Amino acid sequence: MPTTGAKIGHGLAKVLGIKLDYRQEMQAEKITRGESVFSVSSADTFVEAEPTVWEWFRDVTPTGSSMITYGRNLFPFTRWIGRYNLQWLYGDLVAGITIGAVVVPQGMAYAKLAALDPEYGLYSSFMGVLIYWFFATSKDITIGPVAVMSTIVGNIVLKAEKSHPEYQGHVIASSLAVLVGGIVCFLGLARLGWIVDFISLTSISAFMTGSAINICVGQIPNLMGITGFSTRDSTYLVVIHILEHLGRTKLDAAMGLTALLFLYLLRFGFTYAGNKFPKHRRLLFFCSTLRTVFIILLYTMISWLVNRNVPNIHKKPSKLAKFKLLGNVPRGFKHAAVPVLNSDIIKVYASEIPVSVIVLLIEHISIAKSFGRVNNYTIDPSQELVAIGVSNLLGPFLGAYPVTGSFSRTAIKSKAGVRTPFAGVITAVVVLLAIYALPAVFFYIPNAVLSAVIIHAVGDLITPPNTVYQFWKISPIEVIIFFAGVLVTVFSSIENGIYTTICVSLALLLFRVVKARGRFLGKVQVHSVIGDHLLEGKDKPNGQPYDHEKADRNIFLPLEHDDGSNPMIDTDSPHPGVFIYRFSEGYNYPNANHYLDYMVSSIFKQTRRTDPNAYGRPGDRPWNDPGPRRGKAAIVNEHLPTLKAIILDFSSVNNVDVTSVQHLIDVRNQLDRYTTPEKVQWHFAHINNRWTRRALASAGFGYPTEEGDEFQRWKPIFSVAELGGSSSAAADAEYAMNHPEHKKHRDVELGREHSGEITGESSEASSDINQAIQNSKAYGSQVNQKKIVVHGLNRPFFHIDLTSALQSAVANISHPSATADVVQDQKLS
Repeated sequence: MPTTGAKIGHGLAKVLGIKLDYRQEMQAEKITRGESVFSVSSADTFVEAEPTVWEWFRDVTPTGSSMITYGRNLFPFTRWIGRYNLQWLYGDLVAGITIGAVVVPQGMAYAKLAALDPEYGLYSSFMGVLIYWFFATSKDITIGPVAVMSTIVGNIVLKAEKSHPEYQGHVIASSLAVLVGGIVCFLGLARLGWIVDFISLTSISAFMTGSAINICVGQIPNLMGITGFSTRDSTYLVVIHILEHLGRTKLDAAMGLTALLFLYLLRFGFTYAGNKFPKHRRLLFFCSTLRTVFIILLYTMISWLVNRNVPNIHKKPSKLAKFKLLGNVPRGFKHAAVPVLNSDIIKVYASEIPVSVIVLLIEHISIAKSFGRVNNYTIDPSQELVAIGVSNLLGPFLGAYPVTGSFSRTAIKSKAGVRTPFAGVITAVVVLLAIYALPAVFFYIPNAVLSAVIIHAVGDLITPPNTVYQFWKISPIEVIIFFAGVLVTVFSSIENGIYTTICVSLALLLFRVVKARGRFLGKVQVHSVIGDHLLEGKDKPNGQPYDHEKADRNIFLPLEHDDGSNPMIDTDSPHPGVFIYRFSEGYNYPNANHYLDYMVSSIFKQTRRTDPNAYGRPGDRPWNDPGPRRGKAAIVNEHLPTLKAIILDFSSVNNVDVTSVQHLIDVRNQLDRYTTPEKVQWHFAHINNRWTRRALASAGFGYPTEEGDEFQRWKPIFSVAELGGSSSAAADAEYAMNHPEHKKHRDVELGREHSGEITGESSEASSDINQAIQNSKAYGSQVNQKKIVVHGLNRPFFHIDLTSALQSAVANISHPSATADVVQDQKLS
């Protein structure tokens, strides 16, 4: 008895004209119609149920337990902090102190890139490492100021000084950090970390290389003490200006060039010594890591010795010092305040918000994933977005500007033996000590030495030629994209370089999806060979189940051999009038038309119209097929077969949409007109998604085409598997199909003239699937094992593999009065 809700729903559907019984192939009388040997009344029957909308909502609606898991995942440290031990602490202490010694000079140097005072780099370094560990899923990543983000912030600050001089630079930088931090945090909380996967490695490499070149060239004037032009122009303009003003080089060059030279000599020397003396490699690594600290202290001492007797140097360091000094750095957090965020400030950098967000995502996620793979753990991209989002939201309250993951410091931290994200707390302590204890020492640091530190740090970001060559071997077109991104960065800006590589990479992806081309497959018989020994049916042990790995068997290869298979192999047509078409990628609305246009045009070239006189009068013919001239007979290519069946391989298809299914319907109608008065059979193999099966079934696929109100009689071949057996019945069925001699002997044993005649005018002739299977000798001595179908009986044209699809198609077109020859078996896994 229908419920009240059901009655209301049916009534509403009737008023709106919705046909609720559209394509209801699951009704018993439709399932049993035809020559199927299986009965829906059998206990062994399996009728596939369609997924419902309620199931979809149930799958996407979070449950209480999932919400608890979601909340716990926001603080990953709770999963390991309770197991913290002294061994972990030792590793974190060493790594944390090492990174602290590196991040202090780098932070101040990057603050200069951001057109801010050096203390803001220390504030950003402190807040980044302190906050990140609460939300981290990576033990190696180090949050803090980075060169590229600092450059973008510097460009924004300098632009704001001209358009909005009433706002100080650190106010602009802090507001930017809050805004982009909020955006990134939202993406993380919404678990949208997968969007980073749309940024290709080529885009990242081009962005890193172009940015590194831009930053290095921009630091050369400071390194040489050259002034009189903007270092924020396009890279090529800065190079021109450097060459024009090279004669104005000052004493800063002596400090900067020698510092840069010593940095590279120390790294090379320690690396060489580490390879020469492997027992001391770890000690030499730490010495190499601290080379930046050593150079800073060395040149700070030289600067102090040179400038200590200069009177009033602390009042006017820029004018009285022998070379440019870092200057006064206030002790403590002097600029802690609530960030200012209003519409006027946002308008200053509104156009730079997208690139700022992209930089935060690219640098952090790509670095975290790389080191996660190297050190055998997996990060959660969405949680990492939460981590850097919260870091940028809270950092500005102490004066920080936008921060993200640093490649150089992360590499050092990983090699230093870090054990947990708690190492960030150790680094924060080191930075805090520097903020309160070392400002007096910072005063004498030469600016040229800081520029050398920046150049030395970002130089590693340039993609080496060998890597570019490897890109070329893999995908030449992506190398073109790589150089395009680098050139745009050099001749325009970092922002335009990022946009160029990302947009072109996405355009390439879309082009490949839209222009995806399927392949027609042919049948090839292959043999298994071990060494020089060919394994044939004679190798089958007597009285034992046949080993499918020792069989000659049929496989399916592209007819054109464009997959790299040996072109000397002759691929046979599956059967006259039968075509197997494999989709190379997904099948959705962008590529549906391209797929099917190629398929239809190829079929028309290889077949002839079923009835050449289908049009009674010339006026009945369509304008695009006018036929022969008056008085001439129609050309009939008798040597070509007529179209009988199409088998679609959906192994690469996960989802379909309305547009792609409608294209299939249109092509089905087109081909049915081509084969009139017959109908084309449509078989599908390897459909692995229930919603895809439901979509195709709703469009009338999966079972024979209707003629009027009646189904055609069909002879389905179902895939069955053992229930409770350990031996593979599928191997014997495969052996039977590929060995005519075996089939002949089997037919003799059964007393049949034609192989495989499991007949029955209706389902009543053989009501038990298990009984029908036991009558077949394809299972040898395993007749007592119970066999069940793998897929639903209500959709006989959805097949488990291409072999069963081809068997079913051939059985239905070769002998209309015969039933299925072989029951293709597959073992449940």
